[in-house]
Amino acid sequence: MKAIRRFSVHPVLPEPLRPLSELAHNLRWSWHPPTRRFFSELDPEAWRLAGGDPLRMLCALTPSKLARLSSDGAFLRRLAVAAGDLHDALNEPRWFQQEAASGDLPRAVAYFSPEFGITGGLPQYSGGLGILAGDHLKAAGDLGVPLIGVGLLYRQGYFRQSLSHDGRQQEHYPALDPAELPLRLLREEDGLPVRIELRLPGGRSLRAHVWQARVGRVPLLLLDSMVGANAPSEREVTDRLYGGGGEHRLLQEMLLGIGGVRAVRAYCRRTGHPAPEVFHTNEGHAGFLGLERIRELGEQGLEFDAALESVRAGNLFTTHTPVPAGIDRFETGLVAAHFGEDGELDGVAADDVLRLGAESYPGGDPGLFNMAVMGLRLAQRANGVSTLHGEVSRAMFAGLWPGFDPAEVPITSVTNGVHAPTWRSPEVPADAASLPDGELWALRRRLREQLVHDVRARLRASWRERGAADAELGWTDGVFDPDVLTIGFARRVPSYKRLTLMLRDRERLTGLLLHPERPVQIVVAGKAHPADDGGKELIQELVRFADDPRVRHRIVFLPDYGMDMAQALYPGCDVWLNNPLKPLEACGTSGMKAALNGALNLSVRDGWWEEWFDADFGWAVPSADGEAAADEDRRDGIEAAALYGLIEEHVAPCFYDRGGSGGSGVAGEAVPTRWVGMVRRTLARLGPKVQAERMVREYVQRLYAPAARAHRELAPQPARELAAWKARVREQWPSVAVGPVEHERHDGQEGAGRREWQEGHEPAEGEHGPDDGLALGTCLTLRARVALGSLSPEDVEVQAVAGRLDGADSIAGGDAVNVPLKPVTSASGGPDLEGRWTYEGTVTPGSAGPFGYTVRVLPAHPLLASGAELGLAAAPQDGGV
Repeated sequence: MKAIRRFSVHPVLPEPLRPLSELAHNLRWSWHPPTRRFFSELDPEAWRLAGGDPLRMLCALTPSKLARLSSDGAFLRRLAVAAGDLHDALNEPRWFQQEAASGDLPRAVAYFSPEFGITGGLPQYSGGLGILAGDHLKAAGDLGVPLIGVGLLYRQGYFRQSLSHDGRQQEHYPALDPAELPLRLLREEDGLPVRIELRLPGGRSLRAHVWQARVGRVPLLLLDSMVGANAPSEREVTDRLYGGGGEHRLLQEMLLGIGGVRAVRAYCRRTGHPAPEVFHTNEGHAGFLGLERIRELGEQGLEFDAALESVRAGNLFTTHTPVPAGIDRFETGLVAAHFGEDGELDGVAADDVLRLGAESYPGGDPGLFNMAVMGLRLAQRANGVSTLHGEVSRAMFAGLWPGFDPAEVPITSVTNGVHAPTWRSPEVPADAASLPDGELWALRRRLREQLVHDVRARLRASWRERGAADAELGWTDGVFDPDVLTIGFARRVPSYKRLTLMLRDRERLTGLLLHPERPVQIVVAGKAHPADDGGKELIQELVRFADDPRVRHRIVFLPDYGMDMAQALYPGCDVWLNNPLKPLEACGTSGMKAALNGALNLSVRDGWWEEWFDADFGWAVPSADGEAAADEDRRDGIEAAALYGLIEEHVAPCFYDRGGSGGSGVAGEAVPTRWVGMVRRTLARLGPKVQAERMVREYVQRLYAPAARAHRELAPQPARELAAWKARVREQWPSVAVGPVEHERHDGQEGAGRREWQEGHEPAEGEHGPDDGLALGTCLTLRARVALGSLSPEDVEVQAVAGRLDGADSIAGGDAVNVPLKPVTSASGGPDLEGRWTYEGTVTPGSAGPFGYTVRVLPAHPLLASGAELGLAAAPQDGGV
């Protein structure tokens, strides 16, 4: 019979065992081998049955077992050591505390993300964004960064994946009970749960409780709408990660952004944690947080424009998508209905909200509200997640800064990293790169063999779910071989990641898998979004190929890809394959995790691989260009052929070449010295680059610290003054003009100078016209007359922009040099009789070839993060910036 009520019954730990609860509730155990060993040795069978989850294991221990442990002196001593180690890890000074002693760092940072991948036991992630967010929290804690994570608690998480008999993806949504997860409710002093409330149209309310997870020393706050006081539709707001659309998705993002800020305030009030000075928004999902902070300042008497400046100073926006289709956009009418008099953010006009998310640029849709656009307008600093992605993002969002070339759009980049203690196998020692060849090769084989056993077990379980009888599955015992080159491919399955590129020429792939001397085996995993029928068809296509009895022992698809599976795949694979459509991979961190374990990468040069590719770390799959790139079929054919060729001619021969004098591995097996050398260099040189600690340090030094300083500088009065200054500059900008511009050349010969005017201005008698000939090293003294209207020289910066020219006589953005020009005081100390100011400075060509310059005027203020911040620039009418 089905129960009508469900309860989670927890063990009552005897007083001496109370530290067990703290050890189990702090998710540090998921990446800290000593804590995991401690729990596994406590009861090995219970640990195995609990899937390596300490909280589940404690719930399974009988009262008699707990009673025995509470009087076991040796165990209590081990428990005291483990608890003391956790206490030290949570309280001892780390890198951030040392830096803070000599630097101006933020008192705290709030980090918002729609998903967090911390451990498989807390399934609140779908893919790379969530795993990245989890790794960010872990690394921040390891470094001592005072960071608070903010997200939503999805009662059904992301879906669990299985396969139908014919290989079609099937989704399952198991219900999650927070009481059975390593979470605790945030409570008021009277013991009642903290309740966050949002006002909705029609007199409705959305209420949420706040659950806390401890990620090392970092708190993670998760808002949960499954509250009895909510109406049924509002209870379902946090049902599924990336489920639903329209109002459902909008309410999720309002709860994350607006409710998240309120949850942070409640947490700091209840715990005494320092209030964040910096708010970090990952993608547009949490973008409404900036509006809630504007509302807070409005309650303190600050006007909207001044509050906007104050909020922008401490906001950081990170974009994680390289395509507009990856951005959440809502109909403006839907957004307007949820704000203003009948909705949220009392005191903030709906029109002000809509302006922040408006696609008011060429090609934008005036009927849509763009969450990423709002995020960028609400943040003074923004970044992409790899160097290439930074370039792509600057081009994609260039319309928000219309006076500037994409290269100058103020979006920088911080390349993602991965948390080494989570993703490096405990069997890979810290000094693995210094192991002798034979030992390193033996380690790699041991990891591969472990993967083989894992693959067989998962494949057998999958076939049982697909309806096969146990007696039909004897063949799975021969799947994969611990001595065969193993390639891994596991990730989400949108079309641009091209799961089935490897199937382009099936006979050629079959030849690689069944090669008599240099066979290859491939393990594949990944989930398609439930609404992505195209992605599901790709999975089914690959599964059907892998079901073929000719090759099923050499290629497998494993369903339900998640963190637990990934932690077996990355160490066991020799090569990690990635073949996205360039440049649609923002970063892609799976290859980084594999590299931490000594796997080599075989990838299109996209994302992080474009930045750090080196022939010592793997192979680059060439991308089609020119006309071929525009033809999808031709492009995929070219790139698939290149992939097959690399495996046939380079990867497999390198793996199987056992010549050289590198010693021997298992049972005297000869060692492939070239391969092991690449593994060694990957561990030694690439490994440190890909770590999340490097990433978090960059965020702290390059983005968090400047944002915290800007936040402190923009107290209410400076914020009002900055807002008024911006309004005045925007009003007067149509009066700003440049021209005419002249230059005088000094080539060092006889000290002579020649004055020349820009084209369009006739030289006077005795002066020279344009002359393209310059000797390298010639110095040009520029003189420009600039109209500023009612602005003063203190309101602007006049620059010469000089550099190499491209075929259209545009100054190549990456090579451009900006030289400030200084005002030349007139006899009257002000502008000339025509109301123009004269500016002067010098430029010098840095290399031979086509060279040119122009002059432009930018707004200038000490509190701007960059000259491009307002998107305003004035240049001569016959010359671009």
